[in-house]
Amino acid sequence: MKTLAPLRSTRPEPVPTDQVPTGTIAGARAARRRWLPPAWPLTALFVLYPLWWALGLPSFIFAILAVPMALQLRKRDRIRVPPGFGFWLILLAWVVLSGLMLDITAPNTLAPDGFGRYIGWGIRVMNYTALTVAMLYVLNLTEKELPRIRMLQLFGFLAVVTVIGGYVGALMPDLKFTAPLNYILPDVIAKEPFVNRLMHVEVAQVQEVLEGEASSPRPAAPFEYTNTWGENMGILLIWFIVGWVVYGRGWRRLAGYLLVGAAIFPIVFSLNRGLWIGLVIAAVYVALRLALRGRIAVLAGMALATALAGVLVLASPLGGLLDERMQNGHSDEIRATLSSGALEAATHSPVLGYGANRALIGSNRSIAIGKSADCKQCGNRELGSNGQVWNLLVGQGWVGAFCYSAFFLWCLWRFRRDHTPIGIAGSLVLILMLFFQFLYGALNTTLAYGLISVAVLARNDRHLRSLRRDALAAAASGESTDRPERRTR
Repeated sequence: MKTLAPLRSTRPEPVPTDQVPTGTIAGARAARRRWLPPAWPLTALFVLYPLWWALGLPSFIFAILAVPMALQLRKRDRIRVPPGFGFWLILLAWVVLSGLMLDITAPNTLAPDGFGRYIGWGIRVMNYTALTVAMLYVLNLTEKELPRIRMLQLFGFLAVVTVIGGYVGALMPDLKFTAPLNYILPDVIAKEPFVNRLMHVEVAQVQEVLEGEASSPRPAAPFEYTNTWGENMGILLIWFIVGWVVYGRGWRRLAGYLLVGAAIFPIVFSLNRGLWIGLVIAAVYVALRLALRGRIAVLAGMALATALAGVLVLASPLGGLLDERMQNGHSDEIRATLSSGALEAATHSPVLGYGANRALIGSNRSIAIGKSADCKQCGNRELGSNGQVWNLLVGQGWVGAFCYSAFFLWCLWRFRRDHTPIGIAGSLVLILMLFFQFLYGALNTTLAYGLISVAVLARNDRHLRSLRRDALAAAASGESTDRPERRTR
């Protein structure tokens, strides 16, 4: 049996493409297929994502490219699913069924009105479905169609784009433009608040964060929000390190080290405390995994590099920015109010939720206080806007929130024995998905990267099982060959 990699290495190796005689009908068909490379929808999704963002398509491109992905899946005799997929299917069903609750008023919220809530619900159903298709698509691609190392390179490419976007957002925060798609959308859709926000593209969000400063520019490009930039930076950087530093060689490994160093500036400048805590969690988790495997030399090198980076940051102006941000939790009070409101909403509708976020009456200070020059943070905050778990509690009740977490926890447990770099990185991504859900929303890009990471983990597990079977078969064959000699002795 042909294996995907030698037994003594965990590095993903691409399988050679089979040669087809060019003079045959099969050869002519193969030549036509080469016009589009294998896994082209996924490549288009990752490589062209900056273009989709600039065009105003970040919330629609997943659904668009899910169509050719689904068509390719239909041609397969068997469709594999990840572990815990039953939890995910229940969540999908609940996203659809919760639409029945869109007209119901949640406690202490404004009564729902307007057609926009149905548009928003439809977009959510579309995107949850599209991201599920993307996960199944990656999971069912063969190593020949999409080598695992190629998937890491796609993640790494977006990590580079995200770092560049971080610098653009930090250095040119006022850069903004109207997406071309805005001019062709029907007014009823273009004016819907969620869509309208996507059509006005910004490279940074300028917010009041630090005490004594009227505004602080926080990088967002190539994503819609600063918080999305932060959680995606954490996830993509993990895969970049594996693809470029761990599996990289020569100039690629050197470039990997340089980009990780370059990422420090936008990471600190983003003032994103959740990202900072997530990176600490990542460092501790990797250190524990390396210690358990006895990789003391690698652990010592990683600790030295981390300490050196910390000293450089604290000794630079970034150190003061870091300290000041940690002492100014301007959003803590708002988050606490929204979280308690989400729990109350889930208590009143625990099974189906309310189908969508709901506008809170008043603000975190008083039900009578609205937005003003003195309190720009006041007024009609949305329940469910402060994190994926809160979004699910309001939208799909306790059932939806439970199924979301249960799916990632099940996958984390299932792949716990994968000690390869891909296994450790993928498990770390799942841990960050579970952590970030309390702070940030996941739709669309973050959830896409999380689900694709599940698919990569499942494919890596399948590959390792294949290697074990081959090793056992080879051992059994050798044993049966030796038995006659033992009898003659």
